[in-house]
Amino acid sequence: MDGIPVICFAGWSGSGKTTLLEKLIPALSAAGYRTAAVKHDAHGLSFDGEGKDSRRLYEAGAACSVVSGPGETALFLRGEAGLEQTLTLLPEADLVLVEGYKDCGYTQFGLCRGETGKGFTAPLSRFAALITDTSVPDAPAPVFHPDDIEGIVTFMVKNMDDFTHFNPQGRAKMVNVEDKEITRRTASAGVSVLVSRETFDLIRSGGMKKGDVLTVAQIAGVMGAKRTPELIPMCHPIPLTGVDLDLRLDEAKCSVEITATVSCTGRTGVEMEALTAAATAALTVYDMCKAVQKDMEITDLRLLDKTGGVHGDYHREGAE
Repeated sequence: MDGIPVICFAGWSGSGKTTLLEKLIPALSAAGYRTAAVKHDAHGLSFDGEGKDSRRLYEAGAACSVVSGPGETALFLRGEAGLEQTLTLLPEADLVLVEGYKDCGYTQFGLCRGETGKGFTAPLSRFAALITDTSVPDAPAPVFHPDDIEGIVTFMVKNMDDFTHFNPQGRAKMVNVEDKEITRRTASAGVSVLVSRETFDLIRSGGMKKGDVLTVAQIAGVMGAKRTPELIPMCHPIPLTGVDLDLRLDEAKCSVEITATVSCTGRTGVEMEALTAAATAALTVYDMCKAVQKDMEITDLRLLDKTGGVHGDYHREGAE
C-alpha cells in the first residue's frame, strides 16, 4: 500500500467508529474512491465454524489459510499482525480507513460521543480532525458532527495528499502543497531551561565567560528557525516574514523561559520553525552555561498557538 493515504479512526468503545465507517465508505465510493478497511479487534476472532475444511487446515498448523469462493476471498494468518504488516496484504485502493490502532503513527481522526463520558483517546493536538456530538472549545483541528458525512468526506478528499508522506516506491516524500490556499500563518512555541541558583545568578549578571547568554541564545533561535528545513526531513523551505524570541528569567522556577514566534504568508504552517527556534535557543543556553553546570534540564518544549491554514487556529489550554 505504498503511497496510499491511511486514516485511523481512534475512539473508545461505543464512540461510533464502525457506524461512521459504514457511512463513509459508500460516500467515498460515490465520489470515485476505492477504499480498503482495516479493523483492530482486541477481543479475538473466530475463523469459520467448527468442522469446516478451512478451519481444520488452519488448526492442523498452517501458517496461513486462504478461503476463496465466488465473489469473495478471505486470508487468515496465524498470530496477530500489526498494522504495518496488515497494510502490505491489502489490494490496490485509493484510501485505507482503519478502525482502532489508536497508538499508530498514521493520520488519526478522533471520535468521541458525549454519552460515553470518556472523551478522546489522546490530546486533541494528535488528531487531524475531531468527530463528536459534543462542543470542543478552542479545537486545534476541524470539528465535525458524526452525521456530517458530506463535510467529513469533503475534508478527506481536499486534504488527501496530507495523509501520506510516502511515494509509490515506499520512500519518504515532501507533501505537495501547491493547491493549498496562501494565507498568513503564525506559530509560537515555548521551552524552559531549568538551572541552578548559581547559574541563574551568573546569567542575570552577565558573568558567564562565554558572554551574554540571553543575547546569544536569541540570535541562535532566529538562525534555528531559518535553518529548519535543513534539520527536519520533508519540512518545506518557507520564506519567513518574521522571527521573534523572548527570553525571560523566572526567579521562582530558577529557569530561562523561552518563547519563539514565527510568521509567514504561504501554503504551509510554521509550527516546526517555531519549535526549532525555541529548541535551538534552549540548547544555546545550555552550551553557554555548561562549564558551570552540567545537570541543567531542558523541558516542556511545546507548541503554544498557531493561526492560518485549513486546520484552523489553535491555542494551547493554559498558555498565556
